[in-house]
This record gives sequence, C-alpha cells and structure tokens, in this order.
Amino acid sequence: MPTIDRIERFADELTAIRRDLHAHPEIGFEEVRTSGIVAEKLTQWGVEVHRGFGGTGVVGVLKGKGNGKKRIGLRADMDALPMEENTNLKWRSTIPGRFHGCGHDGHTTMLLGTARYLAETRNFDGTVHFIFQPAEEGLGGARAMIKDGLFEKFPCDEIYGLHNAPDLDHGELAVLPGPAMAGADFFDITINGYGAHGAMPERSKDPVVIAMSLGQALQTVVSRNVSPNEAAVLSITQIHAGSAYNVIPGEARLAGTVRAFSDEVRALIRERMRNLCAGLAAAFDVEIKVDIRDIFSVLVNSEEHCKVVADVARSVIDPAKFLTRAKPKMGSEDFADMLHAVPGAYFWLGHDGSVPVHNPGYTLDDKILPIGASVFARIVEARLPAG
Repeated sequence: MPTIDRIERFADELTAIRRDLHAHPEIGFEEVRTSGIVAEKLTQWGVEVHRGFGGTGVVGVLKGKGNGKKRIGLRADMDALPMEENTNLKWRSTIPGRFHGCGHDGHTTMLLGTARYLAETRNFDGTVHFIFQPAEEGLGGARAMIKDGLFEKFPCDEIYGLHNAPDLDHGELAVLPGPAMAGADFFDITINGYGAHGAMPERSKDPVVIAMSLGQALQTVVSRNVSPNEAAVLSITQIHAGSAYNVIPGEARLAGTVRAFSDEVRALIRERMRNLCAGLAAAFDVEIKVDIRDIFSVLVNSEEHCKVVADVARSVIDPAKFLTRAKPKMGSEDFADMLHAVPGAYFWLGHDGSVPVHNPGYTLDDKILPIGASVFARIVEARLPAG
C-alpha cells in the first residue's frame, strides 16, 4: 500500500502551508504565528484544540469511531533556528537571523496533513493527540509541555515522532530500537583571573593561559576516563577573552557540549570536568565557576513500537527502503523526554538533497510531506483499528 491517495490529493495544499511556515520562521517559545496557523487549521478540520502548553505549544484531540479507550500521541516540533538562510528559494526566510534550517516546518506540516486525513475519515477507534511542540532546539520545549501537565491532561499509551533525514535517500525510512540519540549537556566555564598590562604579565593571573590549559585538560576526560566501549563527546565550541592587544584580561569563558548514550557516562564526565576546574583553580590561584546543564535526555526507542513503525513503513514506502539504523546518532532530540514518560518510537524519513540540517544552504524536499503524513496516519489506523 503506497502513500494514502486522499493525502496525495491535498499534497499541494500541504506544500503551500510548509512554504508559508518556512518564509515566516519563529525560534523557540516565540512560535506565535506558527501555533496560530496550527490551531486555525485543526479547528477548521473539526479537531478539538488546546493552546498554551509549554508556552506556545498546541495539542489537538480527535476521537475516532466507537468507544475505544486507547490513546496515541503524534508529535511534531515547530521552532526554527537563530541563523541566516543562504538559499535562493522563492519561499526563503523573510526574517533576518531566523531560518527553518532543521525542517521543523516540514514536521509540523506532515502532522497537520495527518490530522486533516484522520479528521475526514475517522477510520480508527480510540483517541489521537496531535502534539505540536515549541522550542526543540535546546530550549526545553518538551520538558515545558510535560511540566504543564501534557500527559496528565492528554494521556497517551504510546507516542511517535519523526525527523527528516537528508543523509537518507528519498523515500527511505529508518528506525533504531534502544538508545538511538545521545543525551546532551551544555556547559559554561568562567575563569576569574586578574588583569594587567600585556607587557607586565607577572602582575596578572592570566585567564587566557589558564583557559588554554583547561581546554587541553578537558580533552582528556573522554580519552582517559570513559571506557573505549562507550561513545562520548566533549566539545569546546566557544572561547571568549580579551578586547585589546596589550591588555591581559581579567576573565575568560569557555562553553560547549557533552554527548553520551548513558546517564552514568554523562555523570562521570560532569564530575571529571568539575574536578579538573577545581584543580586548575587551586594551581593558578584563581576562581573557576562551572555551570553544566542537562539539556537533552538519551532518546530510547521501544522495541515494540519500532516494530510498529517498521510494519507500517513497509505498507507506505517500498519495503526495500525500510532500514534499521546500525548506529545511534550522536545528535540529540528532546522528544527523548516524552519517550521517558510514554513508550514509543522516533524515526527518520529520507529526502532528496545532500545539504545537512543546521547548514545555511539546507533545503527540505516537499515530496516527503505526504509520505510522513501517511506513515503517521497508518500508525493510528494500525494501532487503533476501527471495528
């Protein structure tokens, strides 16, 4: 069974919605226009709408035929990235410094396509919760919705999410049971030294020299503390210090991210980072402040629900194009927090184009919109069979 004919018939409308969202991107917790369009479309199609979860989040509720009590959650993220777009598309971003460089406009549109189809057909017995989440890009939108009582007010027995994948071919779909994406911390380290003239370094407690020493020391955390059998990354992505050629500054700051597939490994890395900072602070007689924040949980897919995705995918796409990923991704995704609350699965849908996400030249292939919408819809029909 290929993509759903009924969805294909309004594919042009989905493309128009997606391109409109793309031209008007909004970053995390600022998705006012986007969430308004989502709410308007859902209401137009007869879906019960609830707004304001996690700030700008939207939840649509749709009951099918019969009196089935089972509930399925389908989730899409809505936020853009704070970056410039470098494409020549007619529908390119109209807002400077804002760009749907991760394809969340496509995810939102796919879920809207699913909602329209299911509202028109209601060929299922149970309840579907359409979860449109704000602020996925490291700002904690999933946690904000959960804190606002998402699963108390809209209980789900299982939940599904997807992401477009330019590293896969068009129409390929991949899923990975177990730990599939890394947990992530962000860190900020501030070295409070003592400034002086660049010609008189002996009068300083030079935070730049200390930052260089600390940067090298931190690179030993993974290589000399984490087992080679465990995957982990510690990346320093920012260094800030100084403002003049002849002034030794009083402060230097480092920032970056930690990734791992085990909470135990993440805890070990945090401990070693704090110990190294404390040791260097004592050695150089300065103050070093360390702030390490848990941003993303490890994303763990349920084996049972990965099988659901696999079975459904083979009915929508060419069965030869269904893949089980051999390796987890070191990237992170805050759908992980929803999967910690409700069992389910997160999968990837390939499309034409080789430019990776988070690149200024990234583009989304609109031909996958009906595919993603069809997979979501078939999951509902398979798990909540009518009659």
